[in-house]
Amino acid sequence: MKPAIARTLTTLVHGLLRGLFRAWVLVVPLVLALSLIRLGQLAYFWPTGFHVSTTDLASVVVQGFRFDLKVSAVAGFLLLLVLPWVSGKVQGRIATGVAFLYVMLSLVNLHYFGFYKTPIDSLVFGVVEDDTSAVLQTIWHDFPVIWTLLLALALTAGSVWLHRVLLRRLRPDTVLQSRHIAIQLALAIVVFFALVFAGKGTLREMALQRQHLTVTTSPFLNDMVPNGPIALKYAWDSRGQSQNLQNPLVGLKAMGFNSPLAAAEALGLRHGSEAEVKAALTAHEPLPPGTPKKNLIFFLMESWSAEPLLYQSSQFDVLGRLAPTLMDPTKACHFSNFDSAQPGTHPTLEAILFSTPITPLTMGDVGRKPIPWSIPKVIKDAGYQTLFVTSARSGWRDLNRVLAVQGFDEVVDANNLKESYPDATLGIWGVWDSYVFKYLDKRLAAQPKDKPLFVFVLTSTNHPPYDLPADYHRVPRDMSLWKGETSSDTLLLNLDTYHYAADLLGGFVQSVQSGPLKSNTIVAATGDHNVRSFGMYAEPARRYLQRQVPFVIWGEGLQCGPQQALPASHRDMFNTLLPLIGVNGPYVNAGRNLLRTPQATPMDAPRTLFFQGESRNAQGQWQLGNKASFACSSPPGAQPAAGECQFNASDDQQERARFGLLDWNVRSSLKK
Repeated sequence: MKPAIARTLTTLVHGLLRGLFRAWVLVVPLVLALSLIRLGQLAYFWPTGFHVSTTDLASVVVQGFRFDLKVSAVAGFLLLLVLPWVSGKVQGRIATGVAFLYVMLSLVNLHYFGFYKTPIDSLVFGVVEDDTSAVLQTIWHDFPVIWTLLLALALTAGSVWLHRVLLRRLRPDTVLQSRHIAIQLALAIVVFFALVFAGKGTLREMALQRQHLTVTTSPFLNDMVPNGPIALKYAWDSRGQSQNLQNPLVGLKAMGFNSPLAAAEALGLRHGSEAEVKAALTAHEPLPPGTPKKNLIFFLMESWSAEPLLYQSSQFDVLGRLAPTLMDPTKACHFSNFDSAQPGTHPTLEAILFSTPITPLTMGDVGRKPIPWSIPKVIKDAGYQTLFVTSARSGWRDLNRVLAVQGFDEVVDANNLKESYPDATLGIWGVWDSYVFKYLDKRLAAQPKDKPLFVFVLTSTNHPPYDLPADYHRVPRDMSLWKGETSSDTLLLNLDTYHYAADLLGGFVQSVQSGPLKSNTIVAATGDHNVRSFGMYAEPARRYLQRQVPFVIWGEGLQCGPQQALPASHRDMFNTLLPLIGVNGPYVNAGRNLLRTPQATPMDAPRTLFFQGESRNAQGQWQLGNKASFACSSPPGAQPAAGECQFNASDDQQERARFGLLDWNVRSSLKK
């Protein structure tokens, strides 16, 4: 019996040792390939004139290497169930498959960063949740798909070659197998734990986690740390957490609060009970008696970035007919220090309409029942007719179904516009925006005077691949006046589609201001997110531009007040617009009223909130709860004197509380 046990033990130890060495022979080429891609990514995207210390650059490379080692070791560890028992030929096939997967994910991460200015995040799942055909067409049109595949194959081939060299030199199948079984067992234990610690990324108790991606004060450098596999893993985690509505405290606890009462206390809200907190979130100052109800035409403009407005002039025209509408402060309030809520169209749409940092929120069961504080529902309940109009296809992300449930009486999309205007051409994303404005002119003219109207408009033309109608006449521009980055191949095309969309909006505003609806109609517009082809925003002085979009309100007799240059964001828009049009329903106090002088309260503080966990004040911006992430980043003229720009713990606590309460309100109200 003893010899049999000894043979079995020997076989197991031999197999384990063989598998462990095979795993390490797999890990080394993977780490090298991922590190090479990171160095290439740094070089490829390095902004002109961007300077960093050698220490910071070394920190990024070293931390990136640790994450490369982590994901490669995890692959090796998982394959221990297979590697000890397969042939060398099968092992080679496994190595090839894993290498190609890791390399491809990291190259996708490279291109993703180039487009979204962030490593892979939850928006990546739009490949299957959006109009997949349109997304794939855009990818094929805008990205070097063939060259990327060729590069992936080349890096994979190099990894496989190195793998074979290591196999020949190190001979993992036979090394040390002539030694005593005790030596082999001890070595197996050592190599096993070496693999475990490599998978942790550290010898310390706490493994490498998401917070360890921040190693410098430069967001650009920090974004270079994650490889493709780890970025995708964190994106998947975020998605799973966002859709967990069963635990109302998930978001609050992530922000450092154990209860909504604690978060409400930090914001100075009534917090005797959870019911009091919910009531405080939807409590508003009463409107003056006799406040008239006005029409509201709201535009969510595709990729309407704030940066081009900085350079607007007759020699660099990006606004067309919109430019003169911004000149009269009694008819236009232009909030020029304004951030988007999310980096994508659908997340931003959900953030605006439902005051939610959780996205996607409405693509499952939640979208099938009314959300009580939904903006269109609140306005509809106030006696309005509600209309959603888009030049895109409303089947995108189930909008046609969701919006009808959430308070819109009618949804008009590209297909409806094509039916009304047979000359319209259906492109990748829909019809040209011009047909939206033709429809609006017609619809407003037919609207009964005794029925106020709310229209939410989503445009689409200012979107890759930046196609324009054949009759569009390009506006010549002096590109020497462009002060942003110029490395993008699509910059000129993007400026044309930007001008096209802004000019159409300007024509519509002028029509309203000169027509019979001017006294009882408010027009407002913002961008869904920044234009993604305008640069890396690596310099702290330009970092604020990465999230910045315009927000403009047009109407008669406006009193814009002192807030037009103060930090604000999407969360503040309907807190501003609804009182302006005479609506005081149960909408969430996601932000503050920008037409009112800010009060000395946490709820009224001039700060922005980006719903992916970032905030900004007059000094700079930071990741919520992460002091080390703070970077001075403010528009010209808004930054304090030198030496005063620093992380503010009180601001951070209050923004974490606001974020946590918005998250809790959604989860606690909509959980099954």
